[in-house]
Formats: sequence, structure tokens, C-alpha cells
Amino acid sequence: MGARAGGSDRLGAFVDGPRLIQRGAQEGALRGVRFAVKDLIDVATMRTGAGNPTFLAAAHPAAANAPCVEALLGEGAELWGKTVTDELAFSLSGTNIHDGMPRNVAAPGRVPGGSSSGSASAVAAGVVDVALGTDTGGSLRVPASYCGIYGLRPSHGRVSVAGVVPLAPRFDVVGILASRPGWLAAATRALLVRAPAVAGAGAGGGAGAGGPGTGSRPSVRRLVVLRDLWDLADPEVQAVLRRRARRFAADLGGLEIVELELAGELLLGRWGDGFRSLQLAEAWASHGSFVESARPVFGPGVASRFAAAARVDPDAVRRAEDVAAEAYRRLADLAGDDAVCCQPVASCPAPRPDVDAERNADVRARNLALGAPAGLAGAPVLVLPGARAEGLPVGLGIVGMPGDDERLLELLVRSCGA
Repeated sequence: MGARAGGSDRLGAFVDGPRLIQRGAQEGALRGVRFAVKDLIDVATMRTGAGNPTFLAAAHPAAANAPCVEALLGEGAELWGKTVTDELAFSLSGTNIHDGMPRNVAAPGRVPGGSSSGSASAVAAGVVDVALGTDTGGSLRVPASYCGIYGLRPSHGRVSVAGVVPLAPRFDVVGILASRPGWLAAATRALLVRAPAVAGAGAGGGAGAGGPGTGSRPSVRRLVVLRDLWDLADPEVQAVLRRRARRFAADLGGLEIVELELAGELLLGRWGDGFRSLQLAEAWASHGSFVESARPVFGPGVASRFAAAARVDPDAVRRAEDVAAEAYRRLADLAGDDAVCCQPVASCPAPRPDVDAERNADVRARNLALGAPAGLAGAPVLVLPGARAEGLPVGLGIVGMPGDDERLLELLVRSCGA
């Protein structure tokens, strides 16, 4: 049986709730588990507000649940509400000038991370057991790290994004945040719909062959530390996550740990610039008409990103098309058939909401750089809690190749004994 949801929303995590909205099937792997849904995802009869009141005012009640919601209900889970999101998912902080900042019970007085802020807050507080979120550049991974919970960003194309407000469709995925590894595994398995059609450029692009899947591949024998990604994190974060990586390797029977460089500083910079150009161009394609016609009020960070999206250089976007294939090939070279990779998913523990602008920009830039390689490659990332820096939670990212979602879930269950 899952956590007991109900009562007033003392977390500020819910759009309206927590309250029972829909019961799940009578039988299933998630029978009795309570879940929440990020307010980018359609729930039948409810309007999807995407964290912005102007967007909400123009929305119509959804005619049906999004497929990802139906998948969890079909396994017996109970829907207990829609959760707060950063505006149009265009932030990693977890703050929203309209809806406020959901509480981070794992790091009191600190941001929960975004844009899946309410989902992470509700899971960390035990109000729900699992929650649906989305991830474009880190919007599941960063909240999981800041709030000390499990998360999985799936391979591109493995989970339906129908009925979900887009940000940058080539990078957008729907994934799970959970308080227990068994619930993460069961909920993710309910969502996975098919093998990825392509790898390396998101659900709709083609930068390589299809993901190899897990059926005929060798067992995992190596854990590859992506050394240049670790260098993007604060020193104490690196130290505690190395200990977490060693524990993960030991829990799996003693994986060999090897340190390799993913790309080097210059190539990582090229990948980061490419990711940002592609994300901005797609965000403007998704919402530019709305921004220009409705003139919504955004928080300063979101407003500045949409302003940049409106003037993104088309030549930079064209040059960026090559970086997805480049990231996929390099990740494949390092992982081979018998390894998964590991990295920090956030550069530091959760900052305070009133951190100065320079520090905030630095944290965002490093978090985006940490998230870009997997996003470009279309790769799944499992976030493991269990480490603390400065007394606050930080998460270890386990990175597979596209199509390795089940493989990562198997490693999760084995390592945690779930």
C-alpha cells in the first residue's frame, strides 16, 4: 500500500489537491500506489495549465487522459492530483512567480529543482509514492537529485508524449520520480511502450541506428566514470558521489570501475552550445505564437529564455544538427556492450531560492552541461539517491545507451535488493 495522500497542500506542490481524482484498475503491479501528474500532462476533464495562468486561461478541459496517465491507472495506481511545474517547463530551479515554490522537505529552505518541482516535492514528502514528470534538459534529473529521490529519464521514444505540453519535442520525455526503487521500476515498466526507432536525436530525429535493447547483450561488467562530466560538479559533490558509485558497483557483485573522458572541454562546450541552440529553436517553434499573441507574464528567467529563443541564430541551429550523432557515437564507444556510465546529474546540492544572480546562472549552466550529452544521444538516465554533500542530498546518474531502460531497471532492482 502506498503513502496516505490527503488533506491540505502544506507543501505548495499541487495545483489542486492532493485529492483522489481517479482510481486505478482492480489488479496490477501498482495496485494501491498513489501517484501525481505534472501539470504539463493531460488528465481527463481538467485543464492543463503548464505553470502559467495565461496558458491555463486559454486551455480547454482535456478530453482524455494522456497515455502515460492511463498506463499507471491500468496497473492499479490511484491518481491523487496535478503538481506545480516551472512555467512551460523552461527552468531547472523549481520556482514559479505565479504558483510559488514547492517545499523541499529533504533540503528545507532550498529549491526543489525544476521543472518537475511539485512532483519531486510530493514524492519526497511521502504524499504520493510516484509521480509523472517530464525532462528536456534535466527537469526530472535535477529535482530527483535535489530532493533525494529516485528518478528515471527514459530513452527517447520509449514513452508516449501524447497529451503532454511540449517544450523541445526532440528532447522531451515523460518519466517517473519515486520514493522507492521497486515503485520506480514498476511504474517505468508500465510506461515503456516500444523499442526506440532511432538513437541520438530525440524521438523524432535520426542520428544513428536503433538502440540495441537488452535481450542479447552481455551482462554489465564495467561502470565508466565520465571524468570530464564529474569535473563540472562541486568538489564535495564529486567526492560523495564517487563513494556512491563504488557502493553501486559493489552491490552489483563488484563491477570494474574505469575512468574515461567523454568528450573533453572543447567538445563538451560544442555539445552544450548545440543543445542550447536546438532547445531554443524548438521552444520557439512550440510556443512562439502563444508568446507573441497572448503576451503572457513570465518570471524573469523564463522570459529571458523565450526572448533568446525568438532570436536564435538559424546558422547555429544548422551547425548543431551534427552534435547529436557525435554524442551518441562517443557514448557508444565508451560503453560498448558491457558497461553503463555514471555522472553527477546536478552540479551542487539544492541552492537557496535567493541565491545571487551570478551563482544562479553558474548552477544552471553547469546543470545544463551535465544534462546535454544524454539528451543529445537520446539515452536513459537512472538517478540514485543515497549521497549527501554539505548535509544535503545529491544524486548519482547511471547512463545507459538508447534502449537500455530495462537494463537500468534490472541494475536498480539488483543493487537495491528491491
